[in-house]
Amino acid sequence: MQTGERTTGNDTMTGDIETLETLSTDYKESMPEDLRETKPFDWYLEECYDDPQITRNAHQRVADMFDYYGTTYDETEGVVEYQLASEDPLGDGENTFYGNVIHHSIHEFVNKVKSGARRLGPERRIKLLLGPVGSGKSHFDKQVRKYFEDYTLREAGRMYTFRWTNLCDVIVDQDPADDVVRSPMNQDPLVLLPLEQRQRVIDDLNERLDAPYTIQNEQALDPESEFYMDRLLAYYDDDLKQVLENHVEIVRLVADENKRQGLETFEPKDKKNQDETELTGDVNYSKIAIYGESDPRAFDYSGAFCNANRGIFSGEELLKLQREFLYDFLHATQEQTIKPKNNPRIDIDQVIVGRTNMPEYKDKKGDEKMEAFNDRTKRIDFPYVLSYEDEASIYEKMLNNADVPDINVEPHTLEMAGLFGVLTRVEEPDTETVDLLSKAKAYNGEIDEGDDIDSKKLREEAEQKAEIGEGMVGVSPRFIGDEIAEAIMDSKHRSRGFLSPLTVFNFFEENLEHHGSIPEENFEQYYRYLETVREEYKERAIEDVRHALAYDIDEIQRQGEKYMDHVMAYIDDDTIEDSLTGREQEPDETFLRSVEEKLDVPEDRKEDFRQEVSNWVSRRAREGEAFNPQDNERLRRALERKLWEDKKHNINFSALVSANEFDDDERSAWIDALIEQGYSEGGAKEVLEFAGAEVAKAEMED
Repeated sequence: MQTGERTTGNDTMTGDIETLETLSTDYKESMPEDLRETKPFDWYLEECYDDPQITRNAHQRVADMFDYYGTTYDETEGVVEYQLASEDPLGDGENTFYGNVIHHSIHEFVNKVKSGARRLGPERRIKLLLGPVGSGKSHFDKQVRKYFEDYTLREAGRMYTFRWTNLCDVIVDQDPADDVVRSPMNQDPLVLLPLEQRQRVIDDLNERLDAPYTIQNEQALDPESEFYMDRLLAYYDDDLKQVLENHVEIVRLVADENKRQGLETFEPKDKKNQDETELTGDVNYSKIAIYGESDPRAFDYSGAFCNANRGIFSGEELLKLQREFLYDFLHATQEQTIKPKNNPRIDIDQVIVGRTNMPEYKDKKGDEKMEAFNDRTKRIDFPYVLSYEDEASIYEKMLNNADVPDINVEPHTLEMAGLFGVLTRVEEPDTETVDLLSKAKAYNGEIDEGDDIDSKKLREEAEQKAEIGEGMVGVSPRFIGDEIAEAIMDSKHRSRGFLSPLTVFNFFEENLEHHGSIPEENFEQYYRYLETVREEYKERAIEDVRHALAYDIDEIQRQGEKYMDHVMAYIDDDTIEDSLTGREQEPDETFLRSVEEKLDVPEDRKEDFRQEVSNWVSRRAREGEAFNPQDNERLRRALERKLWEDKKHNINFSALVSANEFDDDERSAWIDALIEQGYSEGGAKEVLEFAGAEVAKAEMED
């Protein structure tokens, strides 16, 4: 950025502006220095010895790409998180992925690519991303292609191809327009070497290669290049050196989806009128009059498999293709070749990725005639997110990436929307001790020590019970995101400067039956789930109101320190000094239980809980961290609830249920306390009306 002046009409503004010079400089610096250079073949040969990785195949290059942008290892889950998905460094986090289940899927996908890089089998398989609508499979596929483009621009990801030159000097019937012809399949220049000589070079490269895989390249030249090589070798009396020096130039190859270069997205157009030439290429009719129909120079390498060579082929809604059309994938995967109609076979090198939804998968899976195709696919499940806080992050990302009106999203709004989505996706637990809501909370990591809930066991039971896998059915994030967007605009139209869970719930209820992807037989069940979420929100809103009415951070700190002093004395079988009399006394069991009972810790579990918080305090002390009960979720909740019990007798509950008395000093203080929790003024008033009346009613009845 440079400082300059911007003139608008008669006004002049001074500030930071972009200039053409800085924009041009930035662009030039982002491009490889050798992007538009041509090099001789012997330069490339030397470069291969200096950096053998430039000769990698597609699987090897894609595998290295995932590691290049950074990784972190989740020891708890046993999963590698790839930062191109977990952090999106190129997009400053705009396109991040949330949820352990998604990172499990990405981890599995990359493992298959890395296995293919080592030639363990998956290089000859379609990587089939399977999931319900809106589960993120298309988003991930797009992200991979985006990063592959960027990776090939960088030094670590560079690759090269070649072009034929001065052809008219030797080949008499060559069209002058074809005097310079780029490798139609963008093949690696090593393919220009005969197989025996090529293998000697590759053996040398593998001795120098520092990688978990080895270089291998047994491809034949594409038919057009093979034609030129034969003619040129005949002209130079089999002097390969003269052919390569006089008629071959090496050029940098950069993946570019818009140019259909190293990347191709294939979408079925007409299900009833599909043509294999869309995949494998077709005759170039403009060249038939020049070369004749059987001449390899008259072939148009415009098929999707041709365009994707050296990179990634992405098949959208792959299983919607006709059975006969899918047969082209058999050779493309198993033999790594394509066979255009009336033309020789063509070797290909690419990572073949397919995407499909559940109905198409079930249909093709049950088709006996698709056995060969199914055997050549590696399925990677992309289920819905099953942690409602991760689901809320998806909606938060949606809002951050949009031009959202000036509106406050009230506490719990996105989390409760996410909870509704998760409840529709998880399998009902078989055990009577765990209900669906408890299971959803367990999946969200809300398991207190002592709770009789085993998340791992719940997952295993669900996988056995589900038809394909847990999270593969339910309400999609798209539906929930659409309703949040509608609720935002509705709130804005009604001059409400806030979006509350209550408004979102209303939109869910009104539009559930209007969404085409939700089966009619699920309506009643989903309405029950919505009521469950309403009740959960009510409990949280009541907690927020109680927090506003009685919260005192200094008092919680004092009570927390007192609790820990008595816990440590209890564990050490020691006495404690009374703060008033100065006398040594036994730990105050009544006080300890008054805190623990707020978490429903039973008498026979009290020692476990006390040891738990004692261990936590000890760990903090070893790390040099001061004791703060706010940092321990369970202890904080217990102390807050005890403080409520201690203070509620001094609260004027009649003011809570009095209408339109918001100028009252006491009520104003409560609203201010709710605002400190993240509420807007309007949202604070709404939650006081909604939950405050419930609090007042319960306490006045007591």
